[in-house]
Amino acid sequence: MIEIDGLTKSYGRRIVVDGITLAIPRGGLTGIIGPNGAGKSTLLGLASRLLAADRGTVTVDGLDVARASGDLLARRLSVLKQENRVAARLTVRDLVAFGRYPHSRGRLSPGDRAHVEKALDFLDLQSISGSFLDELSGGQRQRAYVAMVLSQDTDYMLFDEPLNSLDIRHAVSMMHLLRNASRSFGKAVVVVLHDINIAANFADRIIGMKDGRVVFHGDTADVMTGAHLSSIYDIPIRVHRLEGQYVTTYALPGEPEGGAGGEPVLVADD
Repeated sequence: MIEIDGLTKSYGRRIVVDGITLAIPRGGLTGIIGPNGAGKSTLLGLASRLLAADRGTVTVDGLDVARASGDLLARRLSVLKQENRVAARLTVRDLVAFGRYPHSRGRLSPGDRAHVEKALDFLDLQSISGSFLDELSGGQRQRAYVAMVLSQDTDYMLFDEPLNSLDIRHAVSMMHLLRNASRSFGKAVVVVLHDINIAANFADRIIGMKDGRVVFHGDTADVMTGAHLSSIYDIPIRVHRLEGQYVTTYALPGEPEGGAGGEPVLVADD
């Protein structure tokens, strides 16, 4: 379990994460949603020790993130940032192999290579595994970075907007993959998302943030309501079930609540 207690982060006088206390259980997919500036990415950065907290603690199965050795933490928790800079003349296979570094220290064992191959298969990257990163589309590079995290094979995997640059087919495929990884292998997958419909239809749990605070969190079926979504996005939102899927509608200025003409409108949060 990831346990967050009183977590706070400020930049000057601006508080970006404001005293958050939260528990994220092991297993299942947790989506973090909220408007721009809500503190979603900062919360993920603090939880993974990419950022240092001003106050509060984060523990992973009792391991204090701030005090743990880098090697030990990297075998428990992996993270994919929004922006990643790796040498362009690196192949996809080499990048994915980097995920094994906490285990192999650069000397891949047969077991390490098996993890690399499995991640390449999962992300449908075998056909371009020998290509250099600067030869790929943005979506292909994004899938390669996700494969690197998967090959690290940690119990907790954190992804900051992993659907960036992906078309709808690969975005849906990616979410299926992450959800299956969480359910089939008992991993905790935490994903910052900008599309509330994708969050609603793939996440087991949702955390809703605004102004650096957690406004609501819980099982998706319990918290995916118009009242909750309206409270964080400051726009009237309704939630519908359409052919077994969640669909949100919103009211444009000058229109009645519920969307133009009352028809379902697929929306993202920005």
